[in-house]
Amino acid sequence: MTELEKGPRGQRRGRGARERILSASQQLFRDQGINRTGMDQLCAVAQVSKRTAYQHFPSKDELVAEYLRRFDPDLMPGVFDCTDLTPRERLLAAFDLPESTPLCPYLAAAVELHDPQHPASEYARDYKTALAAKFTETAREAGATDPEQLGEQLALLLDGASARTRVLNRESFSTAAAIAAVLIDNAVPT
Repeated sequence: MTELEKGPRGQRRGRGARERILSASQQLFRDQGINRTGMDQLCAVAQVSKRTAYQHFPSKDELVAEYLRRFDPDLMPGVFDCTDLTPRERLLAAFDLPESTPLCPYLAAAVELHDPQHPASEYARDYKTALAAKFTETAREAGATDPEQLGEQLALLLDGASARTRVLNRESFSTAAAIAAVLIDNAVPT
C-alpha cells in the first residue's frame, strides 16, 4: 500500500506534491519574483510541508532551475515546429505573443539572481543560446545570406520586446514584429 503524504496541517494529501510545488513556484515566481518568494509561502500555496518540499527539491536553487527547465522545454514548439507556416512566417510568429505575456522567465531569473554560476542562470543561458539557434536554423531554411547574424538579431529583439513590455507595462511585441519583418526582408534575398 502506498503511504500517503501529509500536508502542513497533517491532512493526507496523496501523490502529486512535486507537481503542486512546481505549480506554486510558477505562479509565485512569475507574480512576485524568485527572491521575494519564501519557502514558507511556497509550501503554503502548494499545500505541502517544508520537509516534503525539501525531499523533492533539496534547495530552492534546484527548484528554480527545475521551474525554468519545465517552462518551455521544446523551445516554442507552437512556432518553430509548425509545418503549415513558411520559414519566414515561423520567424515572425515568434513575435506574435499576447499583450499579457509576462517577462520572459529566463530573463527574469538571470537578472534577479545576479549569479552567473547559479543553476538557474546556467539553464537560462542554455535556453537563450538554444532559442537563438532555432532562429538561426529557421533563418537558414528561409534562405538568409547570414543566418547566424539574423538568428542573433531576432533573439535579441525578442528579449528586448519582452523586457520593454514589462518595464513600460504595455505591449511591445507588435513593434518588434515590424522590426523583425524588416530584418528578415533585408537578410533574405528575393
